[in-house]
Amino acid sequence: MLYRENGQFKTTYRSDLQIFPILQDRIAIGLLLAAVFLIVPLVASDYLIRAILIPFLILSLAALGLNILVGYCGQISLGTGAFMAVGAYAAYNFLVRIDGMPLVVALLLGGFCSMVVGVLFGIPSLRIKGLYLAVATLAAQFFTDWAFLRISWFTNNSPSGSVSVAGLNVLGMPIESPVSKYLLCLSFVAVFALLAKNLVRGAIGREWMAMRDMDVAAAVIGIRPVYAKLTAFAVSSFIVGVAGALWAFIHLGAWEPAAFNIDRSFQLLFMVIIGGLGSIMGAFFGAAFIVILPLLLDQIPYWFGIPISTALASHLTFMIFGALIVFFLIVEPHGLAKLWSIGKQKLRLWPFPH
Repeated sequence: MLYRENGQFKTTYRSDLQIFPILQDRIAIGLLLAAVFLIVPLVASDYLIRAILIPFLILSLAALGLNILVGYCGQISLGTGAFMAVGAYAAYNFLVRIDGMPLVVALLLGGFCSMVVGVLFGIPSLRIKGLYLAVATLAAQFFTDWAFLRISWFTNNSPSGSVSVAGLNVLGMPIESPVSKYLLCLSFVAVFALLAKNLVRGAIGREWMAMRDMDVAAAVIGIRPVYAKLTAFAVSSFIVGVAGALWAFIHLGAWEPAAFNIDRSFQLLFMVIIGGLGSIMGAFFGAAFIVILPLLLDQIPYWFGIPISTALASHLTFMIFGALIVFFLIVEPHGLAKLWSIGKQKLRLWPFPH
């Protein structure tokens, strides 16, 4: 009875087009933002922030960018790790080669460079699609792995091939403690999630979804395939590039090209599929499933006092994790976001059956 729309009348176009038209949703989102911005930094331990929350936020941002391309526009990509690497190394070069470069500007410029590379590798999408496009984007992964490993200019002539950043600050405030890093990542995620939500609700989002559902019919009704597909690649690569820069600067601190290998691309693709294609919320559900669930499975034997070796616990975690992925894809192929949506719809009607 608490999740009802009775008496919530929409008397203007502005109120009818709200992101959260139901009052209870607006209150819940406000409380959630207050909790993650104000309460979590005060009560969470350094380990929780550093090892769980920061990776979860950054990978959620990367999955959000990938979901725009795969979920909303229907263009399969296996080069997400490459675009993350471009954002990370571009931001690093802007930071070390330009004196006084602000951290936020360097991160955004890294995303811009990733956007340019993403558009270049997105050009084949104008002629090919499906698995052929996946192979074309996979070429971006192999190319960037080679380039960042062999061309020393990208690593500022580092003899070991690895690079590191230190002394980060935003507006004179140092970004060294886990709380400051968490708040920086959370701010980026909140802003980009809002921008992405508004994009997919607008004209460009409808063009992306029309191309996803039937590109020939979309072209017939006047949608330009070149514009729709390349803008999806541009927006997706920009967000993924910023996420890659945050992953390198905030989470890792020191990294090498192996940090953005093909395993990262597949991990993000699994997040999008499990969380829910074509859903902003699905990016967060998928990241939580991939990042948090294995950690919980690792700890369950110790919580119940089951005497097993560390190696056996690790193998059991992989087995259970894989079985859960298969189970969720069978039960709900549209992802965890669809289950969340069904639950909300049932709450709006409860206790009535229909």
